[in-house]
Amino acid sequence: MIKSMTGYGKTTCELTDKKVHVEIKSLNSKQLDLNMRLPSIYKDKEFELRNLLSNELQRGKVDLIITVETVVSEKIPQINEQAFEHYYLRLSQLSGKLGIEGQTDYIRTILSLPETLKIEQSEPDEQEWSSVKSSVLDAVGLFNQFRCQEGTAIFNDIQARVNKIAELSSQVEQYEKPRIERIKSRIKEELDNLKDKSIDNNRFEQELIYYLEKLDITEEKVRLKNHIEYFGASATENEPVGKKLAFITQEIGREINTMGSKANDADIQKLVIQMKDELEKIKEQLLNIM
Repeated sequence: MIKSMTGYGKTTCELTDKKVHVEIKSLNSKQLDLNMRLPSIYKDKEFELRNLLSNELQRGKVDLIITVETVVSEKIPQINEQAFEHYYLRLSQLSGKLGIEGQTDYIRTILSLPETLKIEQSEPDEQEWSSVKSSVLDAVGLFNQFRCQEGTAIFNDIQARVNKIAELSSQVEQYEKPRIERIKSRIKEELDNLKDKSIDNNRFEQELIYYLEKLDITEEKVRLKNHIEYFGASATENEPVGKKLAFITQEIGREINTMGSKANDADIQKLVIQMKDELEKIKEQLLNIM
């Protein structure tokens, strides 16, 4: 099945004291280019997530964004008792040394000093991480579903254009016999205009047959038909086929170009140009699929 390189998926994991939002989006890329933006509490899980997503996503410029929306604040200030005691002793000593009399609000002063309050952030336990990881996998599922939907639309467009090339190729046949007759007539007419009429008819026929064989496009049409059939069969494989289809497209283009160079006929050339136009649009679409 063809999948688009672009995709999008978003999920929300609701925990006791927070909501974790997971968002995955991607654009075209020749290989997997994975960028992750994680909150600090999940930074140590980056390697695990990278391995997980590498197996699931395969190709594309992918962004994974995880954000945490706190319901109950995790940032609970704690008093640094050692720092508080140090500040208190120093302020008491300075007050006595400087002769500062009266009551002084040491507590308010000390709490405003650096390192007095510590903010401890709770680390996720295995159950929390399991829930977040499950949410990531759900987002990947939605992401791949999006890719499949986009891929189906792209496949339908590509298949229509491949069918158009096959149809145009079949139209070439109606011009082949008249083309050969015109070439024969033109060569004979040019020979008749020569002053020297001493022509070996047998040799002439041999040379004419050789010349016409060089202009024959039967093999190109057969190979083109085979490539088109192979293209259709490959497009239905259950694996990334973008690169493979691109190679087959090159072969299709090679046969079309050879037909054009051998055509020696305006009507066939028009069909060849239409086939090339369809092929270029197929190449553009193939850049969007895995």
